[in-house]
Amino acid sequence: MSIALDIHVREKRYGARSVLRDIRLQLQEGEVVSLIGTSGCGKSSLLSIASGLDRDFSGEIKLGGEALQGVSGDIGFIFQEPRLFPWLTVAQNVAFSGDNPTLVTRLLAEVGLQDHAGALPKQLSGGQAQRAAIARGLFTQPRVLLLDEPFSAVDAFTRMKLQELLLKVALEHRLTVLLVTHDIDEALYLSDRIVLLDGGLTEFHPGPAPRQRGDLDAARLKAAILDSLQV
Repeated sequence: MSIALDIHVREKRYGARSVLRDIRLQLQEGEVVSLIGTSGCGKSSLLSIASGLDRDFSGEIKLGGEALQGVSGDIGFIFQEPRLFPWLTVAQNVAFSGDNPTLVTRLLAEVGLQDHAGALPKQLSGGQAQRAAIARGLFTQPRVLLLDEPFSAVDAFTRMKLQELLLKVALEHRLTVLLVTHDIDEALYLSDRIVLLDGGLTEFHPGPAPRQRGDLDAARLKAAILDSLQV
């Protein structure tokens, strides 16, 4: 299996403070990887660098073996908040970066919003708004999807539904996924690999999919992760 995304950060600084140093993370094609760690450890900074949004760092990002030179349609990004434009309809938000009505219709059907294409964001629930954000993230038909705590603002039931949706679209679109989350249970359920960012990188492997929520092996791995976070 080939490497979809190769992240090498020699150093990322904010003024005099170094937030990332000597970080190397490689994602295989079709892999779902969760990035966890304490607040302020640099998770969101690493995600911004991987997306091409932040180029003020020492290192290199390679997408499919080629150096990334800034933002690319091959990398989709879904933020913690949906960040929908309030004056645009759901369909217009999804198609903001181009014009492909057929693709918009298909994506809205995939995320369960086919009956909300003409709605404004204020008419959506939190879960529906995040579904629209997922559809928008898929509009450029990316090879890699980056997500920064995308389900943290919704209730537990909606969160589980969105997790299932993420796995579904990742499989259907053959996506490589890098997810930043504070929720260890979410990481255990979704991920082929969990990476703890704590100065360096420590890896945990939940086991082959499909995984069950709250099974004994997951509970043991969660305990090991919590122990690592407390060191």
